[in-house]
Amino acid sequence: MSAPTTKNDLQRLPPWIRVKVQVGQNRTDVLDLIEDLDLNTVCQSAKCPNIAECWHRRTATFMLLGNRCTRKCTFCAIDSFKPEPVDADEPGKVAEAAVRLALKYVVVTSVNRDDLSDKGAGHFAETIAALRERIPDGGIEVLTPDFKGRRQLVEQVLAAKPTVFNHNMETCERLTGPVRSGGRYDRSLSVLTMAKQLAVPGQTATKSGIMVGLGETDAEVETVLRDLRTADVDILTIGQYLPPSREHWDLDRYVEPAQFEAWSEMAYEIGFKAVRSAPMVRSSYHAEEMARQALGTDKEIRLH
Repeated sequence: MSAPTTKNDLQRLPPWIRVKVQVGQNRTDVLDLIEDLDLNTVCQSAKCPNIAECWHRRTATFMLLGNRCTRKCTFCAIDSFKPEPVDADEPGKVAEAAVRLALKYVVVTSVNRDDLSDKGAGHFAETIAALRERIPDGGIEVLTPDFKGRRQLVEQVLAAKPTVFNHNMETCERLTGPVRSGGRYDRSLSVLTMAKQLAVPGQTATKSGIMVGLGETDAEVETVLRDLRTADVDILTIGQYLPPSREHWDLDRYVEPAQFEAWSEMAYEIGFKAVRSAPMVRSSYHAEEMARQALGTDKEIRLH
C-alpha cells in the first residue's frame, strides 16, 4: 500500500517520515575530525536524512575518491563535475579517522570514477589494508560502484577480504536506465554474483539495496528481491526515496510502513539472511548489526 500521490500530498511528509534531530559533542567531534583530515562522507554529500542520528553515535560512512562523480544519477545529490585528483593519502586518513572515532566497524563507499583505469578498485583495496593495519580487530564494509562489470576489479576488492561487499541495485530494471546514469541492471546483478563467487564463505557477506517511491510497482520490487536471491545476496536494505531537490527525479509515492514490513517478511522467506526494510533505512544504516546477523555471529565483526 502507498499513501495518496496527488501533488499536494507528495509535498507533505507523511507522519511515519520523521528525521531525528540530535545535537551534542559527538556530532561536533565527527564534523571536526572530517574537516581536519579533509575527508568526504556520503552522509554530507548525499544529504542522508540519518546524518544526525549516526553522527550522534560517532559513526560515518567515508566516501573515497573525491566529492565529484563521473555519472549523473537523477536521484543522487552528489555533484557531477570533472573528477578530482586521487588523494594517495586518503586510505591512511580514513584509517586515522576510524582510530580517533574508536570505530570497530567501518563503512566505506566512493563516487563513480569511470575516468580511472581501475575504476577505483585499487583505492578500495588500499583502504581496507590501511584499516586492517590500524584496527586489526575491526570490520569493514565496502559499498562499491559497478566497476563497469569487470571481474578482475571486483576480485581486486574481494582479495582484500572486506567483511561485507555491498553494491546497490537502487531500483527495478525498468527504471534503471533513466534513474541510474551509466548503470545497467544486468551488470549490477553480475557484479553481485561475481562477488559471491569470489568471497570466502563465512568471512565476507554480500549486500544490496533499493529505494522505493521512484515509480516502481510492488510487483517490480518483488522481482528485484528474487533476482538478488538468484545472485545469492545475503543482506538487503529497502528505504523510501526522498528527492534531494526539485531538480532530481520526481517522487512517485510514499510507501506505507506495512508494505515495508511485507517486503521484509518476503525477503526472509526467500532466503535473505539479514533485512532492514523501513522508510528511513539507508545502505549503511545499522550496518554492523546486519553483518553480524548475516555472518551468524553475535561477536564483534573482525577483518580477516
